[in-house]
Amino acid sequence: MPEPDTGPVPAPVPAPAPVPAPAPVGVPPAGGTVADAPPADFVPVDEAAPLGVEPTPTGHPAVDAALARLEALDGVPADAHVPVYEDVHQRLVDTLAALDRD
Repeated sequence: MPEPDTGPVPAPVPAPAPVPAPAPVGVPPAGGTVADAPPADFVPVDEAAPLGVEPTPTGHPAVDAALARLEALDGVPADAHVPVYEDVHQRLVDTLAALDRD
């Protein structure tokens, strides 16, 4: 039995052009200008600066205590925030659940 004619063979698809690696922080990209560099007050993630933000008291002691835990994060790198956020979230959930029981 003869093979069916499948037509012309398609040309191979060219590989995509390589993507250049990003320039290091604080260094303009190749062919870039100083305007392309981060601002002078840029703080890299590993050098977290304190924000100096204080929570506003709510008047509810349990909520205020939970929010006070966020103050411990001031100046701490973001990767260390997750356990504190989870703790604060759980405290607030427990506080809301207690309000529903009352």
